Amino acid sequence: MLLAKVVARSISPYLNSPKITGFIKPRLITMPYKVRVVFTKVGLSKYMSHLDLLRLFGRALRRADLPFEVSEGFSKHAKIVITRALKLGVESESEEVTFRLRQEIGCAEFAQKLQDELPEGIQITKTEYT
Repeated sequence: MLLAKVVARSISPYLNSPKITGFIKPRLITMPYKVRVVFTKVGLSKYMSHLDLLRLFGRALRRADLPFEVSEGFSKHAKIVITRALKLGVESESEEVTFRLRQEIGCAEFAQKLQDELPEGIQITKTEYT
């Protein structure tokens, strides 16, 4: 948090400067909120690949209207990290995924909104901020 304040203070004189024109957009550096979610992957969802899970969680975040962070660049996508890539066809009772959020939201509310958008076979068991 201290780093964000120092950076914001050091660039604040340039934010309202008339010299900055064109495509240059100064950004304030903010510290993201990281939420770690533990979930199960059983039933037919065991046939979802690692990349399918990333797409699934990205779509679920958008449908649930949660304040997630997106990557920079041309093709923006949600910043999601799944700790281990599981083999196709293997069930798991404890998989971990980390989401980066723009603003803080309660763990119970986050889990409920996300669970409502996930398919059968993927069940959230634990949610915590890291």
